[in-house]
Amino acid sequence: MQLFDTLRGQIAPLEIPSDRPLTLYVCGVTPYDTTHIGHAHTFLIFDVLIRYLRHLGAEVRYCQNVTDVDTPLFERASRDSVAWDELARHETEQFVRDCRALNLIPPTFFPKASDEIPYMIPIVERLISLGHAYERGGSVYFSVKTDPEYGAMTRLGYADMLKVANERGNIPDDPNKNDPLDFVLWQAAAPGEPTWQSPWGPGRPGWHIECTSMSTRYLGEQIDIHGGGRDLIFPHHPSEIAQTEAYSGKRPFVRFWMHGGMAFLGGEKMSKSLGNMVFIRDALNQHSADALRWYLLSFPYRDDFHYQRDGVVAAEAQLARLRDALAASGGSGPALDAAGARDAYFAALDNDLQLPAALAQLDQLSGAILAAAAEGHAVADAQAALRTMAGVFGFWAAE
Repeated sequence: MQLFDTLRGQIAPLEIPSDRPLTLYVCGVTPYDTTHIGHAHTFLIFDVLIRYLRHLGAEVRYCQNVTDVDTPLFERASRDSVAWDELARHETEQFVRDCRALNLIPPTFFPKASDEIPYMIPIVERLISLGHAYERGGSVYFSVKTDPEYGAMTRLGYADMLKVANERGNIPDDPNKNDPLDFVLWQAAAPGEPTWQSPWGPGRPGWHIECTSMSTRYLGEQIDIHGGGRDLIFPHHPSEIAQTEAYSGKRPFVRFWMHGGMAFLGGEKMSKSLGNMVFIRDALNQHSADALRWYLLSFPYRDDFHYQRDGVVAAEAQLARLRDALAASGGSGPALDAAGARDAYFAALDNDLQLPAALAQLDQLSGAILAAAAEGHAVADAQAALRTMAGVFGFWAAE
């Protein structure tokens, strides 16, 4: 199987381990305003990847975190006069219900950042002792100058990286920083925010260190695949690389970095700040889970896409054809040969998870089975192939 690695900027062969589980870490939700189409798109990509890897015989150990210690969550809780942990609990439960409705495979590990803070502090302490981090004013910062390759994934210069970081929460004029691009590992207590005790005083962990701690704790210091949405290409994932490799002394931290495209609605990126979101629970009141799956997986996974209800409606028709093909009764005539469609389907998945091409083969085989059954041909073997193919895409219809 070949996959595109964002860090290398090219497609490379993925070697499936024979002596251990393949490890996969996917950055999860910050639990407020869950679960929207953008979330679903990201997690569906990795759901199909897991199903296909298991089809190939791999054992997959999958960790997906919950970022329930983060500024946007605290701001929303304050705005709505709700306890931050109650908001996080409610939204996480909603997220789990939505994932179940979409037939997403549950992760092997589903840690919450708030439960993992005791494991983050020793990592920060080690980074300080190694000279990669410094404490000032009760906060601890990672010094990006200690990593000459910091931000290599972005292919941006310093000025452009700083601009993007500033747009995504960085505070460049923090007087405690040595460099405007240095990022927080531990943040000193702020008014109105929850705090935890640390060697540097009360405060809370930074966003990036949360994922380093959880990924290494549950999957090890080196991971096969690490994924998330394209918006994490900077600063989150490069910051993870820098601090994790500095802490562990092992390279590479991740063998393949995978990033899904962003969802757009009405010409603008679907985002919590704009409020232009389509929630899964609402979409499921209008469409079947399988149709949403089909539609969201019908785009090249690395590309941005514009959500359109008409597209989901069209997917319902394709799902109806799939269900009819699986239920069709054939005759005793010459058996329909599904080998060509099956081979083309798996070849598409092998070539950097070409989901639209694989779905096209699924749809074509459904039509061929219906036509063959109507003409009295035997279709049982072709239906078995179709069921396997549909199962890799996680359609309820295949179960």
